[in-house]
Amino acid sequence: MANNSMEAANTHPASVSANLITETKTRKRSSQWTWYLFLLPSFLGILLFMVYPIFESLRLSFYKSNGTIETFTGLDNFRTVLNSSTFWNSVWNTFYIGIFQVIITIPLGFIFATLINSVPKGKNFFKVIYFLPNVTSIVAAAMIFQFVFHPEMGIVNFVLHTLGLPTPGWFSDPGTAKWGVILLAVWHWIGFVIIICLANLQSIPTEMYEAAKIDGASGMQQWLFITVPNMTGTFAFLLITGWIGALQRFNEVYVIGGPNGSPARSIQTMGAFIYERGFTGFEFGIASAATYIMFIIILIFTFINLKISKMKI
Repeated sequence: MANNSMEAANTHPASVSANLITETKTRKRSSQWTWYLFLLPSFLGILLFMVYPIFESLRLSFYKSNGTIETFTGLDNFRTVLNSSTFWNSVWNTFYIGIFQVIITIPLGFIFATLINSVPKGKNFFKVIYFLPNVTSIVAAAMIFQFVFHPEMGIVNFVLHTLGLPTPGWFSDPGTAKWGVILLAVWHWIGFVIIICLANLQSIPTEMYEAAKIDGASGMQQWLFITVPNMTGTFAFLLITGWIGALQRFNEVYVIGGPNGSPARSIQTMGAFIYERGFTGFEFGIASAATYIMFIIILIFTFINLKISKMKI
């Protein structure tokens, strides 16, 4: 009798559902651990190649190190970098190139996007054509620009000479080398700006334009009072991402002018300065200190841009 009552209790619906819930939870836990196992290689890669280098660089910034011998120096590396005229020259070059890249590319890309959005046919064709530079390797583009802007054999100076205009030295002249890099940066980034602006333009309700037409607004008035105000979020996004990328500029200036930003350090950026001190001069402590100073500069200007644009993160 006792055994029968126990079996009846075990087959009670409540106990059966409790067992099912327990089994389901156990299966879910084992399934979760299986997914974590698959994610483990990615986590290890992030730890080894991102997290560890960040903390190792922070540690090295307090040491005088050539890669083998280390001596603790405290804040001396930071003082050396902040008192270096070469570093501040690289900061000036970085900001000069970055400012003109942003103030030229964003308005120009917006105008091109508006024109592409207004054509009845061929939008996809123009999207592809303008976006091609953005998917082109910046290293390959920099090498091509060296030939295009060559002072003697370049096609740009050939055209200018044919038109009877002055032919600058471009990358061989400290006075014009920055503008060569600016033109390269504008050419490479403008496709991205156009695509982002087009995405926002196509999301503006057509009813707003139809209502404006009924009220007698001209095409220019619609552009100024409907299109432009609805693009403020996109402009803020492009401004922030453009600044972050500009302050980290390295690849193209390294290809064109090497780690010292030739000619006469006229195009050496903060990234190139860090590379020169770390991998050319084997001053890893100074390079690490310069890296964190650059990080602070980027952080400050990103915060300022967020405040100016009133963009929430």
